[in-house]
Amino acid sequence: MNKKEKVDFVVHTLEKLYPETPIPLDHKDNFTLLVAVLLSAQCTDVRVNLVTPRLFALADNPYDMVKLSVEEIKEIIKPCGLSPMKSKGIHGLSNIIINEHNGEVPNTFEALEAMPGVGHKTASVVMSQGFGVPAFPVDTHIHRLMYRWTLSNGRNVIQTEKDAKRLFSEELWNKLHLQIIFFGREYCPARGHDPLNCLICKEIGRREMFSK
Repeated sequence: MNKKEKVDFVVHTLEKLYPETPIPLDHKDNFTLLVAVLLSAQCTDVRVNLVTPRLFALADNPYDMVKLSVEEIKEIIKPCGLSPMKSKGIHGLSNIIINEHNGEVPNTFEALEAMPGVGHKTASVVMSQGFGVPAFPVDTHIHRLMYRWTLSNGRNVIQTEKDAKRLFSEELWNKLHLQIIFFGREYCPARGHDPLNCLICKEIGRREMFSK
């Protein structure tokens, strides 16, 4: 099974399993999406969605967010982990959005990644899901599955993103990265993974065995 065959099989299987790809983080606009994605670092989407209603009830825009102190933000988001760093990032980026971008979340990778607490993955999610710009955010699920499916060498997330963009058609990126995340959670977890009960790993393994 060569890489093109794997890619075609993965795309077909994921499209069949997940024809719809709702964004798993609750938000109402690009600012709340940006904050939610920042909070999701090393935290589950479920927990983020439990925390953000309280935060957004007080501040769902940068102007209200800067009225809160970093300490107030930290106390609210504490269940998400890394609250000292994340609270400073949320407060800092809100100031930058007001002072440098007229209160609007910027729509370029460069501007997003220049803000505190916003790395390439966070920027990629906002660009793809907020602005519809083709991007392939790589989280732990995508990094793990690309390696398991031997579509990337697993060296680092930067290489995994390059490989994903090279192998998959650009028009699929924004939907496909969510489909892979959904599949990783449901069928291909980090712990207790059974290749024989994983739809994609099982079929890739079977075809590669018979091709030898």
